[in-house]
Amino acid sequence: MMIEPKIRGFICTTAHPEGCSAHVESQINAISQQSNIQGCKSALIIGSSTGYGLASRIMALECNAATIGVCFEKPASGKRTASAGWYNTAAFEKFSNDRGIYAGTINGDAFSSEIKAQTIELIKDKMGTVDCVIYSLASPKRVDPLTGETYSSSLKTTGDNFKSFTVDPIKEILSTVEVTPASEEEIAETVKVMGGEDWKLWMDALREAGVLAPDAISLAYSYVGPTLTYPIYREGTIGYAKKDLEKTAKLITQDLAELGGKAYVSVNKAVVTQASSAIPVVPLYMSILFKVMKEKNLHEDCIEQIYRLFTEKLYGKDGVVTDENDLIRLDDWEMREDVQAEVTEIWNSISEDNFQELVDLQCYQDRFYQLFGFHLDGIDYTKEVDPHVAIPSIKLCETT
Repeated sequence: MMIEPKIRGFICTTAHPEGCSAHVESQINAISQQSNIQGCKSALIIGSSTGYGLASRIMALECNAATIGVCFEKPASGKRTASAGWYNTAAFEKFSNDRGIYAGTINGDAFSSEIKAQTIELIKDKMGTVDCVIYSLASPKRVDPLTGETYSSSLKTTGDNFKSFTVDPIKEILSTVEVTPASEEEIAETVKVMGGEDWKLWMDALREAGVLAPDAISLAYSYVGPTLTYPIYREGTIGYAKKDLEKTAKLITQDLAELGGKAYVSVNKAVVTQASSAIPVVPLYMSILFKVMKEKNLHEDCIEQIYRLFTEKLYGKDGVVTDENDLIRLDDWEMREDVQAEVTEIWNSISEDNFQELVDLQCYQDRFYQLFGFHLDGIDYTKEVDPHVAIPSIKLCETT
């Protein structure tokens, strides 16, 4: 079948297997020319199939580390394509296997106790222990494994109504959005879904099972952003969850003390992901940011960020580099004073008449489509392709 992008809201409902494979390969090629990359020896990536999680798995591969990835992706069914994360994972495992480096994947609800147990058994069977645990989950819902209750996250403010410009980067339409304040229940549910509770449950289970290596490091990814987006992000419901993540890192570090391990939160740069595309105002901010950072030769996507994380912030000659709050700051280039001054100047000049001249919508669009295997050089999108692709470590996916 010929596969084309089909956009619904802020997601693409189709994915291209050859395009996704090329996207994974391009990320591998972006860092494979580097030499003497130091890092982990065996890694567990929870949320491994897209975005920062996938980039982390690729970076672990470049350290010659065996990896286990946990994700929740759908194989192709009939004429329906698989999810992009499924194709990404299949491609990653092939590249890893070609190098003779173990890669295994657990596909299921990472919030569940069953998936945690399956992952632990796979670690015992294939790797013994892991010395690096990356937590990079993004989900709108979570079922509490202890109570069975379902919680849903909200993208809302926690103060007054917030009104601002936003952009539909695919339709190229600038509009005004008004976001209402969340209730206390909505804040609490967002923290349950996106906060640190599940991260700690994972680390407790891994520690109690004896599959964490001495001096193991665990890392969760976060975002702070500029004051421009504070009402919807840092001071919004998401911000409450991210602050809970930071508190959880301290609790996990206490638990890992006997092993000599430690947990960190890495505050990363704004990049286009399936999750970030859903947040009001943020796509407009990123479209401005990309333009400014590209002009200053500072722009990074996921893989460049994670390369810098491993080589300069986590496993570099100076060891783990944190700020005064014990946070790893990969957003340091984004938050540079000169960058933010130019972003703010453009933001304050935006109107319906001039916004396309002031932002880089093309960069945003390309990054968005590439998440699903589209807009990549060297791929003939008019060619018939088989949507049914197997992930080697799981099983052959359906072919009917």
